[in-house]
Formats: sequence, C-alpha cells, structure tokens
Amino acid sequence: MIFKGRAWRAHDPRWSFDPVSGKGAAIHGGRFNEKGQEALYLSLSPVTALAECTQGFANRMLPLTLVEYDIDMADIIDLTDAAMREAEGVLEEDMVSSWMRYQREGRIAPSQKVARSLVQKGYAGAIVPSFVPGIEKGACNLVLWRWGDRPLNSVKVFDPDGRLPKG
Repeated sequence: MIFKGRAWRAHDPRWSFDPVSGKGAAIHGGRFNEKGQEALYLSLSPVTALAECTQGFANRMLPLTLVEYDIDMADIIDLTDAAMREAEGVLEEDMVSSWMRYQREGRIAPSQKVARSLVQKGYAGAIVPSFVPGIEKGACNLVLWRWGDRPLNSVKVFDPDGRLPKG
C-alpha cells in the first residue's frame, strides 16, 4: 500500500540534528529491527510519539524535541489489519513479544524476525500498533526500513523556519 500523510517522532534533543537517521535503531536494535539494521520509528499522532518515549513508565519525562514529518511511501504493509497479517503469516503474539528480553539473551526476537521477513519480501515499512502500556486503543506507529527523499520513498521533516540544529 501507499502511505501519504503526517507522522511524528519525539527525539532526544542531542540527536535532533539528524531527524531522518535510523542509526540509533541500528546501534540499539528495536522491536522491528535487529542491531545493525537501520530503522526509522515514527508515530501516527503526536501523543503516541510522546508515549513511545516514556513507554508508559511512571518516571518523569526527559526533555524531548517533537518533530513532524511528511511521508510519501510505497510498499508499506498495515500490520494493524488482521487480513494483511494473515496474508503475510504474521502472528500478533510475535509482534507483541518481549523483544528486549530476547536481545539481552543474544537471540533474535519474534518481532525482529517478522521485520526481517517483510524486508526480504520488499516492504519498505509497516504500520504497527503501539505496544505502550495503557496507550489509547488504535494508537499506531510507522516503522520504516527503507526511505529516502524521492516520490513514493520520501520522508521530509517539517521545519520551515530551520529551527532544528544542523549537525
């Protein structure tokens, strides 16, 4: 499917100079990417972006930079759709698995295996549910594995006044 719309991400201000980088995800790994694979994690609402940064923990929120993006991407799969999940053999329990536990044990999490399979099938990204504890029903994220700056492969930061730092 084609996804054209807005997305948001709450950044650590120290890294806001490179808001379309997936390097942090490659260094640390994530629910839908193994260490070494770049990924860009975005949310489909600003509230979800902020919730993703705190993961529902009761601690205080550290300073963040909220960035809005214009997305124009092809080859996106909607994993919130049961029929699409079934067509690709994606199980909901694999997506929700405790990926950090697997990673700490030196294993690849089921959700990371899902991502690996989808990338091999040519998908550039996926719409996925947010798994933040207590998040509102229907909250979603957009995870990208392949993105650039041309039509149908475009992630553009909305920063008309040039407020974000430049490296």
